[in-house]
Order: sequence, then structure tokens, then C-alpha cells
Amino acid sequence: MSIQAVVWDVDDTLFDYTTADRRGMRTHLAAEGLLDRYGTAERALLLWREITDLQWARFAAGEATFEEQRRDRVRAFLNQRLTDTEADAWFGRYVAHYEEGWALFPDALPALDTLADSHRHGVLSNSSLHNQDRKLRMLGVRDRFETVLCAAELGVSKPSADAFHAACDALGLPPHEVAYVGDHPEIDGAGAEAAGLFSVWVDRGHRSGDLPAGLRRISSLAELPALLRADTRFGAPSTFG
Repeated sequence: MSIQAVVWDVDDTLFDYTTADRRGMRTHLAAEGLLDRYGTAERALLLWREITDLQWARFAAGEATFEEQRRDRVRAFLNQRLTDTEADAWFGRYVAHYEEGWALFPDALPALDTLADSHRHGVLSNSSLHNQDRKLRMLGVRDRFETVLCAAELGVSKPSADAFHAACDALGLPPHEVAYVGDHPEIDGAGAEAAGLFSVWVDRGHRSGDLPAGLRRISSLAELPALLRADTRFGAPSTFG
């Protein structure tokens, strides 16, 4: 049976999160008068990303709510004891700058257009529905997806198989008829593969170090339609590395 549907990650897969985050944080730090505190803007941005990754890991492990990980990101970054209201306000000011840089990757719309008639589409994100539904609407692509599922509402996050199976259930398809496309080799790539989906890792160049072996890797979404047509699980040779 061939692949009937594609379930997508959003941030750094369809949406250029890293660029928007970096530009937004740089503008925010300047507005807050904080650029000099960290020596250079690059050091500040690196610290913000490290703290973000750490707090997202806590959220994914069920150790913090979506709102708590946001507040703790601010507290750790500023190294200050802030009330929830103060942390929310600081994060809200950052978000205003971050949203100014929202954009899809150049290869996102062409890939969605190419696959529009041949595959059904959904979203599975380790974020909240409020965030991602609004983001997809502002980017003009919400109507491309039958379903949008997010960890904050599901109560389970990638790489848990339960998260991927929830997306399959929402589409009414078994895992082996669903492809999952994401930018994170472990959370998206290895997680979807272990859950029985046709896993595709789009390597946006943000990951380094030891990577899981045997992943279907593409460097651009332009490669995805051919990969789905080949469906290398059923004997067709793979040329995608």
C-alpha cells in the first residue's frame, strides 16, 4: 500500500523558525536594553537557544506545562526571579518582535502544491494548538491541512509513538500509509520511524553531532514528491542518502 497522507512538523520544516527567532530576539534585546549584558548578540542568541532546547525537553518529558516552560525560559535567560505575570509580559514583548519575521521556507509552498492532489495532509507539532493554528493561518496555509495536532493538547509529545499514532488516527489511516516530515533527526526522524510511519528527515542544517543511522534524509522539500513516489520501504532503491 502506498503512502496516502503526509503529516508535517511546522517549525524549521515548513516555517523558518530559526531565522525568525534570531531576528526577533536580536530586536527584542535591543529594545529591552540587554544586548550589552551578554557581551555580543551572538552569545545572547546562543544562550537563548540553549535554554529553549532545555526547557522544551522538560515540556516534552511532561515535567513542565507549555506555559511553565515559556516562563522558565525567561527566568533562566535573565537569571532573575520573576512572577508569572512578569515572565509572561517579557515573553509577550519578545513574541511581538519574533512574529515580524514569520515566513515559510521557499521550498514549502511548491512542495505542498505538488502533493496537494496526490496526498492528504496534517500537522503534528510539539507546540500548542493556539500557537500553531494561528501561525499557519497567518502564513496562509492552514486550509492545506485536514488536522492540526499539538503536544500541549494531546498530553503527549514526539518522539512518543502515541503522538504519531494520534495523527494517524485523526486521518483514519494506519501508520504504514502515513509519511512524517520533520527537521529534527531524533524527535521527528527516528521517532516517526519507530512508530511505523514512513519517516523523512529534512536536514535544514541546524543539527550537528552524532545522528541516528538509516534515516531518509533530504536537504530540500523539493526532493519529497519523488521520495514518496519511490516509497523505499517496498523495494525501490533509495538515492536520497
